[in-house]
Amino acid sequence: DSALNGILLYCSDGTTITSSTVFFSCRWGQWSAKQWHPRLYLTAFSLKVESPQGDGDDTAANNIKFRLLDGRVQEGNTGSVWGTFGSWSNHCYSGAICGLQTKVEPPQGEGDDTTLNDVRFFCCS
Repeated sequence: DSALNGILLYCSDGTTITSSTVFFSCRWGQWSAKQWHPRLYLTAFSLKVESPQGDGDDTAANNIKFRLLDGRVQEGNTGSVWGTFGSWSNHCYSGAICGLQTKVEPPQGEGDDTTLNDVRFFCCS
């Protein structure tokens, strides 16, 4: 199993931000419905991760939730039950999330594929 395979952010200027996980998300899974808040920026995040299963089927990152500028929380809709949400990232006090970097495991062939394993977000004013 793999769960959260890609992250795609829609920016208020009409552009999108994604990472190398686009290749994997096209290979495994499908994009969930777009969630859009045109006047509410993303200011922090928490990643849901399943710990390594040993001999089991690892999934790694499973879902993500974002804190919006007004304090509300928007959770992704992956539907995954595996893992737990980690602590919240630092808050973007000078602006909003405007970039990302993902840690991705390439296809393992005969091995256990996890795809997206971690993410960093960057703040801009």
